[in-house]
Amino acid sequence: MVETVRCALKPGRALGCKVLAWSGVGVVFFPVLPGLGFMLEPTLSGQNWVSFWGDDQWFPAMLTTLISSAIGTLGALLLCLSIVLGLYPGAGWQRYMRRLPVLLAMPHVAFAAGSLLLFSPTGWLARLMAASGGENLYDPYGVGLGMTLALKESWFLLWVASAQLKRTDLQPQLLIMRSLGYGRLQSSWLVLLPQLLPSLGWAIVAVLAYNISVVDVAIILGPGNPPTLAVLAWQWLNDASPAIQAKGMMAALLLIALLAGFSLAGYLVWRVWRSRLFPHSGQRYLASGTQAFSWLAGLMTLVGVMVLLMLLVWSLASIWFYPALLPQRWSLAAWQLTDLTPLLTALMLGLTTSLCALVMVVFWLEWGTSRYGFFLWLPLILPALPLVIGQYGVLLRWGWDGTFIAVAWSHLLWMIPYMLLVLAPAYRQVDPRLLLSARSLGLPAWQVLLWVKWPSLLRPLLSAWAIGFSVSIAQYLPTLYAGAGRFATVTTEAVALSSGGDPRTLAVQALLQFFLPAMVFLVAVLSGLLAGYYRQGLR
Repeated sequence: MVETVRCALKPGRALGCKVLAWSGVGVVFFPVLPGLGFMLEPTLSGQNWVSFWGDDQWFPAMLTTLISSAIGTLGALLLCLSIVLGLYPGAGWQRYMRRLPVLLAMPHVAFAAGSLLLFSPTGWLARLMAASGGENLYDPYGVGLGMTLALKESWFLLWVASAQLKRTDLQPQLLIMRSLGYGRLQSSWLVLLPQLLPSLGWAIVAVLAYNISVVDVAIILGPGNPPTLAVLAWQWLNDASPAIQAKGMMAALLLIALLAGFSLAGYLVWRVWRSRLFPHSGQRYLASGTQAFSWLAGLMTLVGVMVLLMLLVWSLASIWFYPALLPQRWSLAAWQLTDLTPLLTALMLGLTTSLCALVMVVFWLEWGTSRYGFFLWLPLILPALPLVIGQYGVLLRWGWDGTFIAVAWSHLLWMIPYMLLVLAPAYRQVDPRLLLSARSLGLPAWQVLLWVKWPSLLRPLLSAWAIGFSVSIAQYLPTLYAGAGRFATVTTEAVALSSGGDPRTLAVQALLQFFLPAMVFLVAVLSGLLAGYYRQGLR
């Protein structure tokens, strides 16, 4: 939580707004605590633990999770740092940042579905290898899953890094190093990385938490025997037997232990090796590496484009037998036969929850308490499955599961942290002189908010709304549990179809999942441009 420039209301109004701010986040976050308590009840039985340790499935599942999570997290970090080292600052960096919103708008499930159609044993690359005489590779430990997560999460880390690189003192430091005879790559290594890496710490933990606990992408791309530990826990929790459900809850606790162990190990490695990673020997190296890293950035973008292109081709294919490189016949039948109910359900959920979350976030930034704001970031740095179980336990006790309100409430837990991530820096950068000038002209505090402060934050507000909408669209486990299987969205449909469904229908649902956030991002950008056209100060 950051300190922000706030408008001082009258004491009565300020107290009412504080109550609203705390009530909003309290309704979303605090019920999860008793839900986690319900989850822990079966773990107090020693017999349940004996049954869990005696099961021969958990260890291979944990090994698969360790491999895929390590590849996904370290790969995402290496890709992010490579792009930063090779392209920042310069025109190449600016070009890549302009592409980044499109890559970020692609939900994980849509990206995973496209990757499945591209990289699977019968995917397009396998067809290309078959045409050239190559052989398919067997992937029992989730290496392909880890590589896909690495690429997708590297774009998230680049987005976080781009905010950290807006500091005005970094480019002068790099210029001084270059003037002292250090090459571009060495200057970035000695000046940029020691300052950037610590600021990416919590973002890396968020990526690690997602990679460890992801279920939807692991169902699509991960191995089936053994599955990842998160998928195994999800399968156990869906069983009708209370004893097997107890094993699922223990597997969920093991996910938290894995996250803690990975995070501690990473922190210790950083403490031990940070002084050795950036030695100041005085020796100059003139290597630039710009061309190589530009090729890497282009390759990352190319994979994203190929994934979307593969979804589009499959959605228009009528007859496409293996190992043909292109469909033998094209058709719009998959689009014509598509049930739009999941699309409309996802749209209603996304619009409702994103608007509610935006109001909650604005009220929290304006009237919340920074001292206790750390708990708002917990959904980003904790595995999702235990939190979903906590939500579901509360909904079962209240009898609210299977309702639209329950599904919308479950989405808010993950939307609010991401929207705070976007909006909090903009709130911090508000010029207090602007608000002071408005007050000196006689405007009361509430009019300063309505006519000065919030309009000046229009573009960040629109960006936060678009991010929140895309997060809602991407939710799989909360929709499945809180909705009790009664609410089908494009995300749940895409995951269901990935397990042996028609690839044409899968491609259509994945494209629809990408279409929704892409359109909302486009609306947000165009609205910001339109507001800037009529109000010069917002340009």
